[in-house]
Amino acid sequence: FSLKELHGIFPWLVESIFGSLDGIIVGWNLRCLQGRTNPNEYSVALDFLDPSGPMMKLVYKLQAEEYRYDFPVSYLPGPVKASIQEQVLPECSLYHNKVQFPSSGGLGLNLALNPFEYYMFYFAISLITQKNSPVTHHVSPSNSAYFILVDTYLKCFLPTEGSVLPPPSSNPGGAIPSPTPRSPAVPFSSYGMHHTSLLKRHIAHQPSVNADPASQEIWRSETLLQIFVEMWLHHYSLEMYQKMQSPHVKLEVLHYRLSISSKHHGSPAQSSYQALHAYQESFKPTEEHVLVVRLLVKHLHAFSNSLKPEPLSPSAHSHTASPLEEFKRVVIPRFVQEKLYIFLQHCFGHWPLDASFRAVLEMWLSYLQPWRYAPEKPPQSTEPLPRSVSEKWAAFIQENLLMYTKLFVGFLNRALRTDLVSPKNALMVFRVAKVFAQPNLAEMILKGEQLFLEPELVIPHRQHRLFMSPTLGGSFLSSRSPAVTDASFKVKSHVYSLEGQDFQYKQMFGTEVRNLVLKLAQLICQAQQTAKSISDHSAETMASQSFFSWFRFTPSEINGSYTGNDLDEIGQDSIKKTDEYLEKALEYLCQIFKLSEAQLTQMMMKCGTAQDENGKKQLPDCIASENGLILTPLGRYQIINGLRRFEVQYQGDTELQPIRSYESAALVRLLFRLSSVLNERFADQMEVLCSRDDFVGRLCRYHLTNPQLVQKIRYSPVVRDRTSHNWGPRISLRFLASYRTLISLLMLYFLASWFYIGPVGCTFIILIGYFLYAVIMTFFFEGWKPHEH
Repeated sequence: FSLKELHGIFPWLVESIFGSLDGIIVGWNLRCLQGRTNPNEYSVALDFLDPSGPMMKLVYKLQAEEYRYDFPVSYLPGPVKASIQEQVLPECSLYHNKVQFPSSGGLGLNLALNPFEYYMFYFAISLITQKNSPVTHHVSPSNSAYFILVDTYLKCFLPTEGSVLPPPSSNPGGAIPSPTPRSPAVPFSSYGMHHTSLLKRHIAHQPSVNADPASQEIWRSETLLQIFVEMWLHHYSLEMYQKMQSPHVKLEVLHYRLSISSKHHGSPAQSSYQALHAYQESFKPTEEHVLVVRLLVKHLHAFSNSLKPEPLSPSAHSHTASPLEEFKRVVIPRFVQEKLYIFLQHCFGHWPLDASFRAVLEMWLSYLQPWRYAPEKPPQSTEPLPRSVSEKWAAFIQENLLMYTKLFVGFLNRALRTDLVSPKNALMVFRVAKVFAQPNLAEMILKGEQLFLEPELVIPHRQHRLFMSPTLGGSFLSSRSPAVTDASFKVKSHVYSLEGQDFQYKQMFGTEVRNLVLKLAQLICQAQQTAKSISDHSAETMASQSFFSWFRFTPSEINGSYTGNDLDEIGQDSIKKTDEYLEKALEYLCQIFKLSEAQLTQMMMKCGTAQDENGKKQLPDCIASENGLILTPLGRYQIINGLRRFEVQYQGDTELQPIRSYESAALVRLLFRLSSVLNERFADQMEVLCSRDDFVGRLCRYHLTNPQLVQKIRYSPVVRDRTSHNWGPRISLRFLASYRTLISLLMLYFLASWFYIGPVGCTFIILIGYFLYAVIMTFFFEGWKPHEH
């Protein structure tokens, strides 16, 4: 087709592939396309959208003619959309010289994007706009065509080895030039000083743009990463957005908004209330979204760690360093660090307290361990001990201190509110403890905290240079800031640029966090004991199961019901894993925070003091007062999560207790009427029998009365009308209404008929057996001496 026809087809084709921005058109649904279920469509889609495939060839063909395509601002992330609508230009150079007012009769603002930017905008945002697309079968996100394409684009445009491959060109030997700067369509206020791009500086100083293809085409790497970060990580509240700005920038924005408040524009400025809600976007990342971000983080670590070692001569370095090498040097601190920190904070505070948080956790731990993605890896050793973290990573840890310390405190607060008896939750605690317990890591984090807490020498020009520059700059590839030799100022710069200069830092190894760790250790001990009690209970249940278990014949202990847990359905293997995870996590926490054996022993003893005589059930944590037991916050947590409970017993008349699931309701009512008639008719005779001092009296007293229960009922505040009940000797026939008893009798009669005993003989045998049982129980409980009545 001709370029004019391709220019008209391109927007329709992009929308047909990735879906519409409003989510109505699903497109090819790359997120649900897998090779296992749809092999033909899967391979065709990957070949068509490959970096060297037909779609990218079309993009480069249109790129050569400098075509522009409109992308609505209303579909950008909340903070960017609100700032552009208020005519305040965001920091990222991705939006510079692209915002245009609509033509007459148009609706809303648009971004004028080149074909490569337009294609990547749609590709990146389809992860968010298409999250509610219908799924007909279970899909593994890491095997989808979308996930594979993200990995392919990252490897192509951010290569760990070699340089970025030049795009295919229709002219042999020719090259497609990088986008040229365009004049702004409308005057915009800026959030900061926009430096010239490192890429443009390299191109401008070269005699020929074709001399270095890497410097010519690195704009694709910069654009790709900016789009991915903006679309996937730039979602947070107005408060967090303003915290990321320096006081100088806040003042500039305030003056600008005051200056335009009295003017009339084509799009009037929003009120502060409207702007607040525009910034505070309702953003709920999915598990697939987090997995894609983790893929991005892992690749950026590998990309950054593939940086060639600096030459010894500084002058030689200034002439030989390519733009790609400079890009590797600044890619994480200037592209990812700030927005990923905000994204993780949002996930830690808003993600449900369930096992799906594992995806966020692994993404966080991947960022904390760049040494895992370093090209040089030591040979595998047979020793099970973890490898020590090298001192060369101390600078990374110090410049990302909040990623380690503040987010660790956030994880502690989550762990204290989860059920650690669950094996999935226990695994998450184990994973975090194992990572932070790597040798030398805790010491380097502590060193970073000490550098941050060092007293500061007030040097005005250094403060301005350090605390202002990290958040400013039109391009993340702008000139590198002057080297700061003072490590303390590097740490302060990181903390203040992310949290503001009024931030009150909470030390990871301070007293407050240490108390949280002790609470977590106590919960781990309690969870271990709970898992053990569940395991013992499950073993007893399996051992006591009989042929009648499918009739739901459980022991008829009304007040001894057991509060189950998800471990009952998982099995003994998972219970064993839970115990192993918790034991290792407790060991790692002791290593990190130097907990002594005496403290652990004291916690274990405290956990065991509330056990009952069987050693299985524990009372919730509570405080004794004059009004009785008062639950503590820990006790409420234990009750809500089913870890402990109070023993609530029925204290009313046993004949009038609710009908149980293992009883026949009709028989209960019928036998109650029969026993009531017998008790009314033979009440005097039973009183005389129970008052005798011989063996018959002892037998009647044991089986016709229950002195402890009678005393409890008579003095109980629950029973108001005590005169309407006969608390003396009485006959109870309710046990015959149990399905267990009925089935047992039927089986006995079946065996009797098998041996030709007959129903009368079987009944006689049962009565003799019950009489012998009554005699034995009377001797056992009443003794041989006459009972004084």
